[in-house]
Amino acid sequence: MPAEFLKLYPANPDPRRIDYLVKALRDGAVIIYPTDTIYGMGCDIHNTRAVERVARIKGIKPAKNDFSFICYDLSHIADYARVSNQAFKLMKKLLPGPFTFILEASGNVPKLLNTNKKTVGIRIPDNAIPRQIVHELGNPIITTSIRDEDEVIEYSTDPELIFEKFQHQVDIVVDGGYGGNVASTIVDATNDEFLIIRQGLGELVL
Repeated sequence: MPAEFLKLYPANPDPRRIDYLVKALRDGAVIIYPTDTIYGMGCDIHNTRAVERVARIKGIKPAKNDFSFICYDLSHIADYARVSNQAFKLMKKLLPGPFTFILEASGNVPKLLNTNKKTVGIRIPDNAIPRQIVHELGNPIITTSIRDEDEVIEYSTDPELIFEKFQHQVDIVVDGGYGGNVASTIVDATNDEFLIIRQGLGELVL
C-alpha cells in the first residue's frame, strides 16, 4: 500500500492534520517531513520497530545509527542529553535554527535506540511543521536526512519526487513545499570548544 501524501503549510500547519500525524507516529508510522534545511525521515523515538524500519530504509544497522532527535524546545533536553551551561546558552541563542548539536547522551538514549552510542544529536528546526508534531506528540522524533543518488544534487528538494521515490517504504510523506539542499551545521558540543563537524546552512557565531 503506497504512502499518503499530506499537504501542510509551514506558516500555519492544520492542527487536525498534525493530530493525524501524531496518531500515526504513535501507531508506529515512519514519515517524511520538511525541516528548515532538507527533508527528513523519522518516527517516534519510543517505537522500537519504527526505529528499526528507518534504519533498514537507510541501509544501516540499528545499533550503528547516527540519528538525531527533533525537539520542540530545550525544556526537556536533560531527558536525552547532558548539556553544560555554556552549551545551553549557545543553543538557546541559535535555536530554533539550522544546527545539529552533538551532546553526551543521557542514560535514556541507549535504551530508546538499542545502541551503545554515547552521544546524541539534538535538532530544533525553524519550521513549524516538525516542531508542532513533536509538541503534540509529547516527545522527540528521530530525524535522518533524505539523500539523493544523483551525483550533482545531494538532497531531494521536491516533495513530489521524494514521494515518488519513498512511497512504498514509508507511511506518510508531508508536502511542506520545496525543501533546501543544504543540510544543518553539525556542532560538537560534548565539551565547550564547540567544534564544527560539518559546515551546513547555519553560521556558528560564538
